[in-house]
Amino acid sequence: MGLAVLGVAPSSAHATAAPVHDDFNGDGYQDLVVGAPRATVGGLGRAGEVAVMYGGPHGLSTGRRTVISRATSGIPGSPVKGEDFGGQVSKGDLNGDGYADLVIGVGSAAGSAVIVWGGPHGLSGTGTSIPASNTQTGDFDGDGRLDLALFRTGYSQMDDPSGTTGTLWKGPVTRTGKPSGTTAIDPGGYLGVIDVWDGSTGDVNGDGRDDLALEAYCGEGNFCVELYVGSPSGLVRGGEDPLRGSVAALGDVNGDGYDDLVSGDPGNERIVVANGSASGLAPAATWKSYTQNTPGVPGAKEEGDGFGAAVAVGDITGDGIDDVAVGAPAESLGSVRGAGVIDVLHGTRTGPTGAGAQAITQNTPGIPGTSERDDAFGATVHLLDTNANGHADLATAAPNENGGDGAVWELRGRASGIVADAALAFGGKAIGAAYAKAGFGYELK
Repeated sequence: MGLAVLGVAPSSAHATAAPVHDDFNGDGYQDLVVGAPRATVGGLGRAGEVAVMYGGPHGLSTGRRTVISRATSGIPGSPVKGEDFGGQVSKGDLNGDGYADLVIGVGSAAGSAVIVWGGPHGLSGTGTSIPASNTQTGDFDGDGRLDLALFRTGYSQMDDPSGTTGTLWKGPVTRTGKPSGTTAIDPGGYLGVIDVWDGSTGDVNGDGRDDLALEAYCGEGNFCVELYVGSPSGLVRGGEDPLRGSVAALGDVNGDGYDDLVSGDPGNERIVVANGSASGLAPAATWKSYTQNTPGVPGAKEEGDGFGAAVAVGDITGDGIDDVAVGAPAESLGSVRGAGVIDVLHGTRTGPTGAGAQAITQNTPGIPGTSERDDAFGATVHLLDTNANGHADLATAAPNENGGDGAVWELRGRASGIVADAALAFGGKAIGAAYAKAGFGYELK
């Protein structure tokens, strides 16, 4: 039996086409990828799996999805205990056929990522194994074709990182896993002393080439964000000092045409915004920090809330300026410890503002569910327009929901911000996936 593609119609024309980067079946709607790396597959704990939820005129639906694991026919390899398949993903049209492809990474230094190819019926066909634990996609050399950055890294979190090796596969990449060319990323440089876990792409300096903000473990319990800049030869280190923080998102939060770097620094209960410019990131002295003590931002800055543990950027209000969603998954709500909250800060011509900011929890009227101890609501966040109405919708997860099964919410974007009407909540059980202790929603893309 091949990939379980359920309820996915052939592609059709749509008035507002989604970026190919996020559209696996070419129907004009952005699709959401949900990682469940702790899922038990074939009786093997933390073998992991991924669900792809296809967008449509009414957003996501539990009836339109594809579930992929190592046990899926056509996917290379077999389920491996502790591999955490789906702990990291990237996506984009790697072979230039007009359909986004999905690259599923692993949480194991020994495992290999897999490309699953998109097409008019969604993700289907034979997957292709590639020599990486995690990847990022972008047009890093500016030739108009999507490239694939491959990273082989460790996940030890010991005092000294294992180090990372990086290789850039220049696009297009064939279905047999052959790139148009390859080049090393930062050989003998900074990558060798950090463990790259994930990242975000965007154009910080407006030169038409994608830049890459890498999320990495930097040793002695610390995480950092490191910027690599696109160039005609590929990716080169940006030269700035790494930002302190564990997660990053790139987007234009002040509407000036340059993508800005938003770094989440939960250890200090803050996010930091470094503006882009024609010369790259603006000087560190100009970076702005936001906390729950920033005027207008709901809540109060408290140690242990984890504000900044997750960040996402996207245009929720439709005004042409990206907004910022910030997860604080350890926030307590009254006596309910670790229930979690998401704060949404709106972008303006001067950058994000606390004015009109929203706080969203499972106790917010209209949101399915109830805030419970250690749910970690907001542990992951992502913004994308799944119903093609010009407003980014919020996807968020509580990986600890129902004792570690995990659950995902989709909340609609409107001109006023995030709204609760037509909210959707679902877990692995609702889509026929392995769900017990799966950590559903650990990764959203």
